[in-house]
Amino acid sequence: MEILKKSLFKHMEIEKTLQTQVGEILEEIRFNKDIGVKKYNLLFDKNPRENFRVTRDEIVKAYKQVDVKFIEDLKIAAKNIEEFAKAQKNSFNNEFEKDIYPGVTLGQKHIPIESALAYVPGGSYPLFSTALMLIIPAKIAGVKRICACSPAMKDSEYINPKTLVAMDIAGADEIYAVGGVQAIGAFAYGTDSIKPVDIIVGPGNKYVTEAKRQCYGKVGIDFVAGPSEVLIIADESANPSYIAADVLAQCEHDYNARGILITTDKTLAKEVNKKVNEILVDLPTKDIASLSWNNNGEIILVDNLQEAVKLSNKYAPEHLELNVKNTDEIIDKLTNYGSLFIGQYSAEVFGDYVSGTNHTLPTLRASRYTGGVWVGTFIKTCTTQRLSKGAVDLLAPVAYDLAMDEGLYAHANAAKVRMNQENGGVNE
Repeated sequence: MEILKKSLFKHMEIEKTLQTQVGEILEEIRFNKDIGVKKYNLLFDKNPRENFRVTRDEIVKAYKQVDVKFIEDLKIAAKNIEEFAKAQKNSFNNEFEKDIYPGVTLGQKHIPIESALAYVPGGSYPLFSTALMLIIPAKIAGVKRICACSPAMKDSEYINPKTLVAMDIAGADEIYAVGGVQAIGAFAYGTDSIKPVDIIVGPGNKYVTEAKRQCYGKVGIDFVAGPSEVLIIADESANPSYIAADVLAQCEHDYNARGILITTDKTLAKEVNKKVNEILVDLPTKDIASLSWNNNGEIILVDNLQEAVKLSNKYAPEHLELNVKNTDEIIDKLTNYGSLFIGQYSAEVFGDYVSGTNHTLPTLRASRYTGGVWVGTFIKTCTTQRLSKGAVDLLAPVAYDLAMDEGLYAHANAAKVRMNQENGGVNE
């Protein structure tokens, strides 16, 4: 292995000051409720809004502020995301009951979460596509109350109209012009005007991420996300222009984003590096993309694809692209990734917007233990059991003995009272 371009990237550790700052804001939201939310909306976003919930009139106005082509594009993307989410929902058609022991019937049920918040970032770019990615799967899963929120545009009390339209097309039941730590706190703990939810999903800056981490337990979350990343495995057959375009598409997200190339071909590696620098000359976001690429970009030369696979599994990237002649040769050996893009035409940008898979994915090696947001994020798989009197006669002595061995005497008694008793109820 040879590192042709080295990264200065360091895995972020939670800053003590960040923890403290976020904790203090959350405490104020918890105790002062709407007053606290208004305070931080005004402080951080210069948002003077009194009523956080967006009205239908505001949504109608937003539609008039965007062009028809934008709405048509959104609907195409929304339809593809919906169709894929429906296919995912169909994979839950496996509720069952199974007799696993005489008189013991066990099963499982899939139950939608009651309420959810889709957090849609504002920040440097209005990430309206995230609204589709979060709200549509929740809708298909059967969540009864889907809330969406986003910071108001700077020095205003209004959400970006493109984001607002996307939230409406996706099917949000309630929309709120509130963002940042105060939004996470409001929907975790509840305020005078905002009812709490059961799960919060969606990306955000380091403050939002830390707020989700601190509120986890009080409310469910998807995962703790970090900077966006793409890793590309390529051989001599790959198109360097495609690869250069794709790493920069990732790098323009923010200064901490990562673009990584692992290749078996040194000539390709050099050509990609050259193409990246050529694209950067005229790229409108070059200030961010160039710094991100220079600091965090990597080009690694390996001897063979097997070595590339091992390295990729170690990196566990958010997005993994395969630009090799025979993708089938390595697909089954790749185990750690948020989403896989197979072949040179399957660019990560299509997953970000229109192909239908979700773009809210695990970062910072979290794909070792979780996938991205999907219909299943909003569904609980819960077990059931049904025991007959005959099963109790067989298993109560076993349960009694095991409970006694653990020293849990009330447990043992709960089994004992059912031993050798006539059935006194109607349920078996």
